[in-house]
Amino acid sequence: QVQLVESGGGSVQAGGSLRLSCVLSGYTFSSFSMGWFRQAPGKEREKVASIYTGGGSTSYDDSVKGRFTISQDNAKNTLYLQMNSLKPEDTAVYYCAADPVTLNLRMGRPRYWGQGTQVTVSS
Repeated sequence: QVQLVESGGGSVQAGGSLRLSCVLSGYTFSSFSMGWFRQAPGKEREKVASIYTGGGSTSYDDSVKGRFTISQDNAKNTLYLQMNSLKPEDTAVYYCAADPVTLNLRMGRPRYWGQGTQVTVSS
């Protein structure tokens, strides 16, 4: 059974940085396309960044381009999201997600989800 466990959330002032981590267990890490989503109070969940199996190409939402970087360490079965120049509007619960079918992740409907980690950015 695939499990995703996030860590690294917290509170930071605007302009600061955080790095989120997500460990995948129960299956071969490199078989999955993976991504980070976030949901702010009263808003729909949105895809923030993705990294796709079979080449490692990445994609980012326009709101985080140039500030966030998604990466992975296959040896550690871990996905990362480095978040720099954080803004108050980045405040949300951040979720790690994975799917062996890349299209599902591209469509925003991955099969597997972590429990989420809170990121709070104060002005």
